[in-house]
Amino acid sequence: MLASRQPILAHDEPLRAASVLLPFFAPTEGAPPELWLVRRPDDMRMHGGQVALPGGKYEPEDTDLLSTALREAEEEIGLERRFVEPVGYLDLYLTTLGYRIVPTITRVKPGFQLRLNRDEVDDAFEVPLAFLMTPENHQRHSRPWNGMTRTFYAMPFGERYIWGATAGILRNLYERIYQG
Repeated sequence: MLASRQPILAHDEPLRAASVLLPFFAPTEGAPPELWLVRRPDDMRMHGGQVALPGGKYEPEDTDLLSTALREAEEEIGLERRFVEPVGYLDLYLTTLGYRIVPTITRVKPGFQLRLNRDEVDDAFEVPLAFLMTPENHQRHSRPWNGMTRTFYAMPFGERYIWGATAGILRNLYERIYQG
C-alpha cells in the first residue's frame, strides 16, 4: 500500500520529521494502564477536530525526536519532562500528508496534572490500554483520496473517533505486543 502512495508523497512535499508520545499512566496504584489522547480544536488549520497523540513536527531547536515529542507534550497538555519515563519506540509511521512520525512509548509518573493549551488542544481524555489492544475495536475504513483509495484504521471510543495516523500507530502497538 505504501508503494502506491510514494509517488504522491514525493511529488507533493518532502517527508517531514515528527514525533508523538504514547503517554501511559495508571489512574490509581495498581490499576490497569490508560493512555492520554487529545482532541484538536475544530478551528485548527491542520487536523482540526481530530483525536491525536501529544506531539508534533521537529523544530531546529530540538536535539532529537524524543525532545520534539516532550516539547510538544509540555506545550499541549503541560506534561513536564520530569514526569515522563521513555520506555521505547514503535516503528516509524509515514502519513499521506508527508510526515515521518517516531512514536515514543512513555510511562507518566504519578503526580502529573493536565494543563491544556486551548490553542492546540480542545480536550484530553483517557482510553484504557485494554480497549486499544482489543482487535474487535480496530475497524478498517477506506475512502477516495487524490485519485486513489486510502485505507485506514479507526477505533471509535464512546463519542470520540480515533482514526488515521493515531489509530494506525495504536494498531502498530497492538501488532508489536500481540503479533511479535
